[in-house]
Amino acid sequence: MKHAQIHAKLLVVAAIWGLGWPAGRVVAADVSPIVAAWIRYVIVAGLFIFYLQRKDNWSYPSPTQWKNIAYIAFFSTFLYQSLFMYGMKYTAAGDASLVITFNPLFTAVLAVIFLGERLTRNLILGLTMALVGMLVIFTASPNTDIPELDRWFGNTFIAGAALAWAVSSILMKKLMSDTPEDAQQPLTPVLVTIWASLVGLLLLTPWAGIEIAREGLPSPSFEAWVGIIFLAVFSTVLAYVWFADGILVIGAGKASFYVYLVPPFGILGGWFLLGEQLGATLILAFALIVAGVVIAQKQEEENEQPS
Repeated sequence: MKHAQIHAKLLVVAAIWGLGWPAGRVVAADVSPIVAAWIRYVIVAGLFIFYLQRKDNWSYPSPTQWKNIAYIAFFSTFLYQSLFMYGMKYTAAGDASLVITFNPLFTAVLAVIFLGERLTRNLILGLTMALVGMLVIFTASPNTDIPELDRWFGNTFIAGAALAWAVSSILMKKLMSDTPEDAQQPLTPVLVTIWASLVGLLLLTPWAGIEIAREGLPSPSFEAWVGIIFLAVFSTVLAYVWFADGILVIGAGKASFYVYLVPPFGILGGWFLLGEQLGATLILAFALIVAGVVIAQKQEEENEQPS
């Protein structure tokens, strides 16, 4: 198969991102959510700085680009990571991996509001189907060993994380396509992610410092350290670089297909590693949400057609 190595890497990326949900559940049960996110991004920042030093084609953003990166850092690192860790404290990994799939739908809706893209029947139908799927997760999850109110809280936090990431996606799209007057060229996806991660770490630091001052230095268990390192090294740095390589070689559309494999890995990972429950309702929710996303993604094709 052509580009077999890239496809193999993307399959590994889907597995890593899927297993990131049970890893997050383990970490959130052991360490304060904000402190855990901060430790994760200390490791991420160190690895990204090492990565930058080994590359010859990196550059500093212009003042205008720095401003936009600060907004992206707030939504993609500070807000997303806070909501992700708080969500994983309360809900099941399998449930969360399905809820986060709402991200592209939120992105499509925000593109209508802020980028002037058209609201089409495909988007409305896809959004409706996915909302039904999310309702199934909220009301009929097989993970009844977790109190229902906790699952509602956790799933709501994860939905908020999906919305935060969607906002950052809109901002990133503009940053990577526009060249401000004080810049020579748009920033690449890798550079945007790296700089936003570093700024996001700065935003997380004061809150983490307050929690450490109030509760003392964290002492994660061995399992929590494994989870933090997995989230930092594999789920954030390695997976993103490989996914960016996939987009470069086979295109965004084909690479994005592998994102649909994340929830099955998340559900199976939660079952195998954490003893979470499997059930027909998870399959139903997965089918509704993914079908809704696929239908709604035709929104982009319709927007590209002449009006």
